[in-house]
Amino acid sequence: MFGDLGHGLILLLFASWLIIKEKQLSSIKEEIFNIFFGGRYIIFLMGIFSIYTGFIYNDVFSKSMNIFGSAWHMNYTRDVVEDENLKYITLRPNDTVYKTYPFGMDPIWQLADNKIIFLNTFKMKLSIIVGVIHMIFGVSMSVVNFAYYKKYASIFLEFLPQVLFLLLLFGYMVFMMFFKWVVYNDTVEGPLSPACAPSILILFINMILQGSQDTPEPCKEFMFDGQKSIQQVFVVVAIICIPWMLLGKPLYIMIKRKTNGAPPPKPQSGGGEGHGEDDEMGEIFIHQAIHTIEYVLSTVSHTASYLRLWALSLAHAQLSEVLWNMVFSMGFKYDSYIGGILIYVFFGAWALLTVGILVLIEGLSAFLHTLRLHWVEFMSKFYEGAGYAFEPFAFKTILDVSEDD
Repeated sequence: MFGDLGHGLILLLFASWLIIKEKQLSSIKEEIFNIFFGGRYIIFLMGIFSIYTGFIYNDVFSKSMNIFGSAWHMNYTRDVVEDENLKYITLRPNDTVYKTYPFGMDPIWQLADNKIIFLNTFKMKLSIIVGVIHMIFGVSMSVVNFAYYKKYASIFLEFLPQVLFLLLLFGYMVFMMFFKWVVYNDTVEGPLSPACAPSILILFINMILQGSQDTPEPCKEFMFDGQKSIQQVFVVVAIICIPWMLLGKPLYIMIKRKTNGAPPPKPQSGGGEGHGEDDEMGEIFIHQAIHTIEYVLSTVSHTASYLRLWALSLAHAQLSEVLWNMVFSMGFKYDSYIGGILIYVFFGAWALLTVGILVLIEGLSAFLHTLRLHWVEFMSKFYEGAGYAFEPFAFKTILDVSEDD
């Protein structure tokens, strides 16, 4: 969901009303209303998570809340700041930050010129972190399927190389993000200063291509000692996982059949001995090759696909800020009674656009994108789509089937 506490509260209140008045509202047969009524619990959850992410971004109708008090402090006197002879004042982070903000974004970022740059970087990395964790959880869900169907060999031949491939590449990239956040700070000089913090994207590309980059003194190319050797090992193991996924299961099936002495499939009638066993093993190899190629390529595309969370949050935040600055705040520019009347008028327009665009349209967009992430990026890691077609549980369906029998 989009990260806005105010818009999430609107969704939560609307869904709560639908749930509380469930019995009375269930008699309404209007088609559009029934769509919202049928999704009342989904809307309720959307509101909760929008409020939660709104607290993380500290965003309420494009404004911030000063709950804990800003952690930003400037150690300059008024005389220094107002000195006309000084064109620029350099603010060192260790001179201005005296504590860590307890939760979410510091409200002082509302006044910063680089607010969008900072929030974009934060949201982009947060999207990748959430995506990698989500996909690792999806791959882990396949263990439940293998254990249920007693396919214990598939845990070693499919799950293990898949999770290793994902962890050694993209899990390691997430580790580098956290390592960069924790280690590099302005309280130290030299290679661990913020100016020497390397780009995670460049490091990851060089890791895959085994490239290098020139770094000025006193900076270092890598973030810690032995990182190059560790990355080389990770890449080699990740490459080994590809033939492991490709050949492991088909070879296991072939060896198991020969060991157990399973009879080959009977040839089709019509002359000729046929090659049923060879054809069947060929299909298994082809199916496994398709599955392996799909998984290896999808780890890259699916990880990038989670960046839609960043794009949605960015678009929503900017639209919310535009509506506030270009519509509602226009009424604050006038004094006397005219200003009060204009505030009333502009508030109506702002509220209408907020509910119509930012809550309804953006909420639908966020829901569809989230649905796609669950269906494709997450469920493709374990869901096979075989077996019986899914049907929602309903007593009416059971009774109808019983009557037909």
